[in-house]
Amino acid sequence: MKTHPSLFPGKDPWATDSAPRRGATSTPSGSLTSRWGAAPTMWLVVFCALLLVGCRNRGFDERVVIPEAAWDVNNRVPLDVTVDDTLGIYSFGMGLRHMENYRYSNLYVFLHTTMPNGNMTRDTIQVMLATPEGRWVGKGSGSMRDVKVVLNPNLRFPLGGTYHFEIEQAMREPVLKGISDIGLFIEKTGSFADLEATGETTETDETPNP
Repeated sequence: MKTHPSLFPGKDPWATDSAPRRGATSTPSGSLTSRWGAAPTMWLVVFCALLLVGCRNRGFDERVVIPEAAWDVNNRVPLDVTVDDTLGIYSFGMGLRHMENYRYSNLYVFLHTTMPNGNMTRDTIQVMLATPEGRWVGKGSGSMRDVKVVLNPNLRFPLGGTYHFEIEQAMREPVLKGISDIGLFIEKTGSFADLEATGETTETDETPNP
């Protein structure tokens, strides 16, 4: 398999130790096996037009509901996005909702990406859900909290075509309870020419080898 630079270069923006909540700590698990491209039938998919969204416009903010808020370690969340504009700059991030009875102060996931040319990457992402003092950072009231985090504020997609994403829970739990839905969002914020003018281009601006 040929390698390709990650869509999220540099240090993990959440690569800090998390404070335990209710005495529980969490760390990422090792590599978990699952068949590529297998969309588990149990997922209740909440998306429009199969998430084939032309990102030359507004982009999208879509999530997948996890039945009964019980996320089996073998079930990856599948999302497909069609990119038409490779000169646009996007804010790329992850959104999720969790129950207030979720055991941990953070969530580790593996984000698997298949590029339009078949190259694949895997990123380990830690999302902080609570402060060191144990307060939830997400918005909401009652039993549900909503969290949105930006993974890359200046993402330029290196290739046009369909990107296949799979989100895999990477906690040390066979069935992780308390995550009710999770997904991705993309918002166009400018153009590659804007970043060139300010000298803020990143290594994701390089086109991969075929």
